[in-house]
Amino acid sequence: MKEKTIPTETDKILINQIEPWIDEGELRELKRAIESTFVVEHLLTREFERMTADLTGCRHAVAVCNGTMALFVGLKALGIGPGDEVIVPNFTFVASASAVILAGATPVLCEVLDDTFCLDTTKAKNALSSRTRAVMPVHLYGQSADIPRVIAFADEHGLKVIEDAAEGIGVRFKGQHVGTFGDIGILSYYGNKTVTCGEGGMVLTNDDRLAQAAYRLKNYGRDKKGTFIHDSIGFNFSFTDLQAAVGVSQMKKMPAIVKKKREIHDRYVQELAGVPQLKPTYIDPRCEPVFWFTSFLCDAPEELASFLRQQNVQTRRFFYPLHLQPCFRDGATVRGLDGDFSVSESIYERGISLPSSYRLNSEEQMYIVEQIRRFYADRH
Repeated sequence: MKEKTIPTETDKILINQIEPWIDEGELRELKRAIESTFVVEHLLTREFERMTADLTGCRHAVAVCNGTMALFVGLKALGIGPGDEVIVPNFTFVASASAVILAGATPVLCEVLDDTFCLDTTKAKNALSSRTRAVMPVHLYGQSADIPRVIAFADEHGLKVIEDAAEGIGVRFKGQHVGTFGDIGILSYYGNKTVTCGEGGMVLTNDDRLAQAAYRLKNYGRDKKGTFIHDSIGFNFSFTDLQAAVGVSQMKKMPAIVKKKREIHDRYVQELAGVPQLKPTYIDPRCEPVFWFTSFLCDAPEELASFLRQQNVQTRRFFYPLHLQPCFRDGATVRGLDGDFSVSESIYERGISLPSSYRLNSEEQMYIVEQIRRFYADRH
């Protein structure tokens, strides 16, 4: 693999905010899939599911085509549909809410905590109605929600729990992998995730009945392929062995990826400690995070992002709060838009994610650090 170099005044090499680690390992697994001629969902998919079940300690892992469909399948397996409501944190990627809408139900927005950015169960009580069927905690930016508190809230009000752990592979809360606490959890393998398949999702559950329902939903209502007898209404959200080949290789790399991402996070925190305008995001001490992104709360994040872009450094702003999304503005599909979401707005207005890829080398990272120091020194 060719070693990358840091930008200079004359070159235009971009330091990406995130990029996957793809090399000969993925090629070997893809060759195995292609030589088998089973490029559709087959033995490599089962292998990838077993690896995921082993990692998470979950009884069942059901692969689907992407993370949004994993949420949809999970919701439908729980019997959630038209007339039902699901409590969703206001600060999350839009797919959390859009999957609920796709299932025919209504997302009800709930404010988040100002430290972990995850669901605030004390505010969730205000989102309850006679139609509330489930709550969807989202494990954000590689850290866990306070999932025992969410489970207690759900038990108190007779709700199902579907965990959106799209960003949470490898993350544990008090030793247990996220996505395995509730009735159903999901993982995502989109191209920017810690482990990627390009696209892909996984439905996690310890309930045999829910696992069967999830498999049927993604496989035309059948318990196995190759038959034309369909026991229930289902669709085609299948995985492929080509995706699984990439995923199997990525899972073998995962310990190295997680270790490197922690080193990147710790170096940023250490080297930027003298910049008072930046504050690293809080980590709940009960959580074992996986730093999918290394993120900060800071002064003037949009100006900082623009400045770094001029220095050939790519960043990402935080998720745009759901109550401000143009697609939900008319209130036809989402409830709770008129709530007090000042915490969500404050998080968004101060948030930035720095380059956090496995392939980021120390020279590049120190270049980024120096540019950030320069930005705030000049601004001061």
